Amino acid sequence: MPFDPIGRARRWNERWRPIVPIFVAEFVAVMGFGALLPVLPLYVTEQGVDPATLGVILAAWPAARLVFEPIFGWLADRTSRRGLMLGGLVVLTLGTLLPLAFHGPFELFVLRFVSGIGVSMYDPAARGTIVEETEEDERGEAFGLYSAAQMGGFIFGPVIGAVGAAVVGSFAFAFVAAGVGCIAAFVYLAVAYHPRPRPGALVGAPTQRTPQVEGSYAEYGADSPEVAQRVIEAGQRDAARSRGATGQAPMRELWNRPFVAALIMNFGLYFAIGVYEVVWALYLQGLGGSVEWIGLTYVLFALPVVFLAPLGGRLVDRHGATRFVLVPGLLVAACGVLYAVASEPLLPGAIIVVEGGAEAFLGPALYAVLAIGTPPGRASTAQGIYGSAGTVAFIVSSLAAGWLFAIDDRYPFIFFAFVVVAATAAFWLITRGVRLTARPAASSGPTAGPAGGLAAGG
Repeated sequence: MPFDPIGRARRWNERWRPIVPIFVAEFVAVMGFGALLPVLPLYVTEQGVDPATLGVILAAWPAARLVFEPIFGWLADRTSRRGLMLGGLVVLTLGTLLPLAFHGPFELFVLRFVSGIGVSMYDPAARGTIVEETEEDERGEAFGLYSAAQMGGFIFGPVIGAVGAAVVGSFAFAFVAAGVGCIAAFVYLAVAYHPRPRPGALVGAPTQRTPQVEGSYAEYGADSPEVAQRVIEAGQRDAARSRGATGQAPMRELWNRPFVAALIMNFGLYFAIGVYEVVWALYLQGLGGSVEWIGLTYVLFALPVVFLAPLGGRLVDRHGATRFVLVPGLLVAACGVLYAVASEPLLPGAIIVVEGGAEAFLGPALYAVLAIGTPPGRASTAQGIYGSAGTVAFIVSSLAAGWLFAIDDRYPFIFFAFVVVAATAAFWLITRGVRLTARPAASSGPTAGPAGGLAAGG
């Protein structure tokens, strides 16, 4: 069969058309956000802020997410996800540009908090849209594409911020670039994304396909496929009545083993993110790295994710999420230990490529586990709580990283490696015996709550 790139691109677009605008907007917004990463700690310390206070300022961003992400996630399941995404980009633009005019420690803290509110509005709505617009057996790949879009932004963003700041001779360039990225994402999303209810689905609830029960009716306690089908349909009607007119399952259905395991693992991984934001640039600078090299390390992390995350998502959909959480999780922890033994700036650049490769499989796998544990009509609520679990770790890590760095610049990396190992072990213990493989939509079983049905499988 001849290679047909145009035809393949057309088929790809047809398959993912409802969520392509989410991917593009994510790429543009993260490109702007990434422009700040290599220079933000340097800009703040340039204003006379010490490393410990720097940790407090940067912790304002996750603190805002901790408070507001569950609220906006809950709201996104009841109102317009599009409106929340657009509003979040506006707030994020303000929080990104105003530090150029207000640069005292208190003002910087407040503006980082404002930026966190903007992200809290945008993220749960965007990820909830992906869950609602995809079937269970394709969500790993969908979130792999989402991760690739994010990391694609990181490829260009840090380079733009670091190189632009070096050429212009001012860190202000990165803030302008970040603001322009947020504005561009707002304009594109406003023009390109127009959500519409999926056929046959309640507004705010995921589409359910009629299951095929031929050959498997015995597991439903029936003596024929026809009887099993009636049992399934009766269960669906009961579930719909329990959810009410909005199609939303009760909140208590969120607290199941896949959901809790995903929260704990995300909690562990966000320790690494907090360490990177607070001390990564300072650490590499202390090893002799230039601003340009600091920016390039973010690219080295992003490249494996861009190329491997869609593949990782497909493998998760096919083989289940467990192995793609446990092995990469331990690999991320090992990278933390290796960072701590570096004595020159080139070794961390090599290590971060390995960590990016692990993240390419770990990210889609965790999102797939979270989707398995998400009951109908609670997609954005689940994403909001998931984000908040990470931000608790981000806050602790941001506050601790500056303090640990002042004692010994290796301690923050050893700290996050220990936490990631503990989170990985907890994930394994919680999910033992739990089915973390998506059933194909054409042969899915009854739509039981996530604590039963899929989650209860062996």
